[in-house]
Amino acid sequence: MIPRMDPLLAPIAAKVYAGQRLDAADGLVLLRTYDIWTLGELADHVRRRIHGDVTYHNVNRHINYTNLCALSCKFCSFYRKKGDEGVYEYSVDHIARMAAEAASAGATEIHIVGGLHPYLPFSYYTDMLRAIRSAAPHAHIKAFTAVEIVHLARIDRRPKDLRGVLADLRDAGLGSLPGGGAEVFDDRVHDEAFKGKIRSDKWLEVHKTAHELGLMSNATILYGHIESLEDRVQHFIMLRDAQDEAIRSGHAGRFQTVIPLPFIPDDSELEHLYGPTALDDLRMLAVSRLMLDNFAHVKAFWIMQTLPFSQMALNYGVDDIDGTVVWYDITKVGGTDTHQEVTATDLRRAVMQAGFTPVERDTLYRRVTREGAKWEAVLT
Repeated sequence: MIPRMDPLLAPIAAKVYAGQRLDAADGLVLLRTYDIWTLGELADHVRRRIHGDVTYHNVNRHINYTNLCALSCKFCSFYRKKGDEGVYEYSVDHIARMAAEAASAGATEIHIVGGLHPYLPFSYYTDMLRAIRSAAPHAHIKAFTAVEIVHLARIDRRPKDLRGVLADLRDAGLGSLPGGGAEVFDDRVHDEAFKGKIRSDKWLEVHKTAHELGLMSNATILYGHIESLEDRVQHFIMLRDAQDEAIRSGHAGRFQTVIPLPFIPDDSELEHLYGPTALDDLRMLAVSRLMLDNFAHVKAFWIMQTLPFSQMALNYGVDDIDGTVVWYDITKVGGTDTHQEVTATDLRRAVMQAGFTPVERDTLYRRVTREGAKWEAVLT
């Protein structure tokens, strides 16, 4: 029989219960241990110390404005090239209509990411933000990964002026940055799986600059492809160091949430790989909670991990299961339909069935009070 507790976890557990920071060696032990039960208990301890049994969700709307992309990342089945079947790009008016629909349904957040369109001017993006702000004035706009921000600086011929580009986007309506595009912070993995995309130093620079400007942001890690366990741990350490710097510098902005994303091999150039198992997913969520002691939140993105799995993940350090989403074109777990939607009632029910207390939040994690489509954030 497998012993109940991996003895290698004992000194790590002592650190966790004492509130001490874990190091890279601890992270490797956690990623390798067979003792998923104790790993979950440790992550749950930290989660409850910070949040109790509260689990956050929101009413949001994802908009992928184009799938035309200058990059050809091997892990990605989303991108298209000019002339490909299924390629699309939405007009600013079309996006504004979608935002208005979301606002009328009570959305507190418009979440926008897309491919690196090689032809659209910088004005398209600022016009998009202004149009959304006009169509949904009460909603928060969370938009553009660090990869997109660098692309926008290039097309506007300001590659060395990330601060100016972010300031222009902020002034047009940008409220915060999502965490996409981080993938795995390792040059070997970068060159093999997503060559041409910005490396870790530039990704971190974008977020640092956003934090200096008072913008909150988020962070991801894409795992389960060609990276090593050591690469995953290093990714966590680099994120933690960047958050330490934001806190130490007193920036108004910082990282809010980490979202571990499992690699989904279907229809990508890496589809010969198996991808992570559900056990791998639980492990990564738990280790995220334990290693990133200066991140407030850990999110299970139900779109990529399913809602039933996200219920289980609430016992492994997760305190956020994202939102209603509606349309999402980047990954399609278990099918091909981009209409991937749950209701706020579905999310609350899932949280309560798992034994936790659901709390609706806005993008900045303020509690939301709601009467139908009308809502207000509770300022504390």
